[in-house]
Amino acid sequence: MDQSAFILQQIVNAIFLGSIYALIALGYTMVYGIIELINFAHGELFTAGAFIGVIVLTGLQSFGFVESHFVISMIIVFGLAMAYVAVLGVAVEHVAYKPLRDSSRLAALLSALGMSIFLSNGMMLSQGVSDRAYPPVFGVQGIDIGGAIITNGQIFIVLLAIAMMIALQLFVHRTRLGKAMRATAQNRTMARMLGIDIDQTIRITFMIGPALGAAAGVMVGLHYGAVRFDMGFIFMIKAFAAAILGGIGSIPGAMIGGLTIGAIEVFWAAFLPSAWKDVTTFTVLILVLYFKPSGLLGESESEVRV
Repeated sequence: MDQSAFILQQIVNAIFLGSIYALIALGYTMVYGIIELINFAHGELFTAGAFIGVIVLTGLQSFGFVESHFVISMIIVFGLAMAYVAVLGVAVEHVAYKPLRDSSRLAALLSALGMSIFLSNGMMLSQGVSDRAYPPVFGVQGIDIGGAIITNGQIFIVLLAIAMMIALQLFVHRTRLGKAMRATAQNRTMARMLGIDIDQTIRITFMIGPALGAAAGVMVGLHYGAVRFDMGFIFMIKAFAAAILGGIGSIPGAMIGGLTIGAIEVFWAAFLPSAWKDVTTFTVLILVLYFKPSGLLGESESEVRV
């Protein structure tokens, strides 16, 4: 592979990885934009979606349904994973966050960390500590563009991730519920005076954010071929860095942050010692926050914006 094809291949890999980070980061930035709380259980919700995906996909494949009805199978797998995690996200908010909504931030932070540990141990006990293999549904086929190979799985995942991000933007900007979310993020007291149901808005946020994380979990399983109960931690850290880098509370910022973190990680591993790629990611994050503490697209006041 010549140099230009190699660079093109890394660009493809960066877009793929960055899209996954962006989807996970959106969950962080939406929750923070509404209630100014970092949902540290988001990584476990992402993992839960990955496990639901492998359970459903394995069941469908055992009946030969995936081979004969691939599109419908993917709709079922992603739909059930996202629905399950959306309900789980609402349950987490109701149990761990809602009772502490008017308490100190330290109390909410400890509750978030406790819920993260609880969910992680629950998945360890129910799914085991070993890797859970995903059925191979895409194979190794792909298309050759200038010497770079783009697999069918990468094409599917990137297009789906882009579609979800566009759908979220349209939802937040064009729908009544989306406008309620933006109003709540800007001024919760004023939104309540205008008749917006704050509790309902927060519940919807805790449905959408985790659901996007669940979709990312299924994507990770489909691409890498396996999932495990503790995989959410490293993806959580990278997505959290992406959300901070783009500007916590900014939906476009989370997308840009995810793609930036993915590009840094991929290109560092391609040209420099890969053992240092994580260090480099956070070094860039620190530099950005040093010169622009609110992030690339952030503002002094957090809000969900377009």
